[in-house]
Amino acid sequence: MIEVRDLHTYRGTNYVLQGVSLTIRDGACTVLLGRNGMGKTTLVHTIMGLIRPRSGGITLSNDARGRENLVGRPPFQIAQRGVALIPQGRRIFPSLTVQENLTLGARGGGWTLDRVYDLFGNLKERRHNQGGQLSGGEQQMLAIGRALLTNPSLLLMDEPSEGLAPVLVEQIGEIIASLRRGGLSIFLVEQNYGLAIDSADLIYILSNGRVVWQGTASQLDRTAEVRETHLGI
Repeated sequence: MIEVRDLHTYRGTNYVLQGVSLTIRDGACTVLLGRNGMGKTTLVHTIMGLIRPRSGGITLSNDARGRENLVGRPPFQIAQRGVALIPQGRRIFPSLTVQENLTLGARGGGWTLDRVYDLFGNLKERRHNQGGQLSGGEQQMLAIGRALLTNPSLLLMDEPSEGLAPVLVEQIGEIIASLRRGGLSIFLVEQNYGLAIDSADLIYILSNGRVVWQGTASQLDRTAEVRETHLGI
């Protein structure tokens, strides 16, 4: 679905992405692993159009539009092409109700408000509460539900397990598995190794702005040197 080729991105004077290339496949969960500060969020923001790269290409392929270069397009146009972002830190609107948060950017399609409430029962119970009154786990569910209601073909998930208790991380994993079974393409950026391994069809490791390894979950699990060098595990 998305081909990232030789991407070079700066944040100010910091040279963050140094020739990144990877593929986000249709109907699969592609995982990006790496330590803090390696450029993972910068890559997600570059794909979403929040940061413009210095050079390189990001090509989106779909049946409706063929192949399109996303570089230079504003985020709303990328969203209109079926890419949804669940940002690091959730970024829900604390003064809006749960239901207002969910429906703010909703677009017609298979995902409806009732379907999101079926997936996240707590959100239905608290639909009239303000977003700022929710727990961290509930806010993460709200961020996922909000993205699903845009009816995307690709979901970018930036550190969805951050700050969550193990039982909630397990729940996030179950949600990702359910979405995979439904055929949704997912690009999961994570530091939680267990969640990543359980979710991944294909894994990339980013270190100092470069892809240093790619392979399957089982291959990574058998490669202790790579895990120790680049992930510290």
